Amino acid sequence: MNYSTGAATAVAPANPWAIVPPLGNLDAYISAVNRMPLLTPEEEQRFARELRDENKVEAAGKLVLSHLRLVVSISRQYLGYGLPHGDLIQEGNVGLMKAVKRFDPEQGVRLVSYAMYWIKAEIHEYILKNWRMVKVATTKSQRKLFFNLRSMKQAFKADSAMDEAGVTHRETLSAGQVETMAERLNVKPEEVLEMEMRMAGGDVLLDPSPSDDGEQAFGPIAYLADVAHEPTAMIESHQRDVLASDGIATALQALDDRSRRIVEERWLKVNDDGSGGMTLHELAAEYHVSAERIRQIESAAMKKMKKALAEYA
Repeated sequence: MNYSTGAATAVAPANPWAIVPPLGNLDAYISAVNRMPLLTPEEEQRFARELRDENKVEAAGKLVLSHLRLVVSISRQYLGYGLPHGDLIQEGNVGLMKAVKRFDPEQGVRLVSYAMYWIKAEIHEYILKNWRMVKVATTKSQRKLFFNLRSMKQAFKADSAMDEAGVTHRETLSAGQVETMAERLNVKPEEVLEMEMRMAGGDVLLDPSPSDDGEQAFGPIAYLADVAHEPTAMIESHQRDVLASDGIATALQALDDRSRRIVEERWLKVNDDGSGGMTLHELAAEYHVSAERIRQIESAAMKKMKKALAEYA
């Protein structure tokens, strides 16, 4: 299998395994791995046996280095997902190292055929984790449908009719296309439609940050939040209910009879007609004191109750 991503552009050095590409330069890295020498079947078998039987790190390194161009070639197939090429290559290299570690030279296959599965598996996992904030595919069947559906949809778009300006207007799948995809992928049409809906949707911030001009951005949090059932609000409401019932009853017990009756008449009593209790002058007449004295007793009682409520809370 020819998996070279390009012909060698320079004469290989005396020790081709000593090539170290400059850091931070993806083009230099790709150029360097394309100059790595390929292993013959005999060399591959020898290095694989040395790794398996003697656990030689140098043998593993040569197996990995000679197949780095394969990772570059495979990673290019996934550039359409909008993820950095360097990250795709990095994840593919992880898959390559896993393949080298598990490769059995006695199976009668070349490492390139065995490694392709592991490289694609790692790249697939990376894409599914990073393509969206929320995973679009979690089960094995959904993962398979995700990658196959996207490639088939692109093929349908390429074959669709175009207007005089050369612009394809069809963005969604037709009923016939859904049926065709479901038949080819051996899944239900409903599964195709569900995955299409997941792929078409985008990530939306629940609480977006303000824009550059200082205006507050509108997000779903504005209409999704249920203030009545927000945990903090529910706890505060429960605390208020407790203080309004048991708390006030406990605080009233700390008052003498006259102070308790004044507070109840002034703040807690409600008549049938909706009016409140007795006024300061009515209480003053009953206790044969001035209205100012009733106000002073009420004020002292309220302070005492406030202290008692604080201790109760």
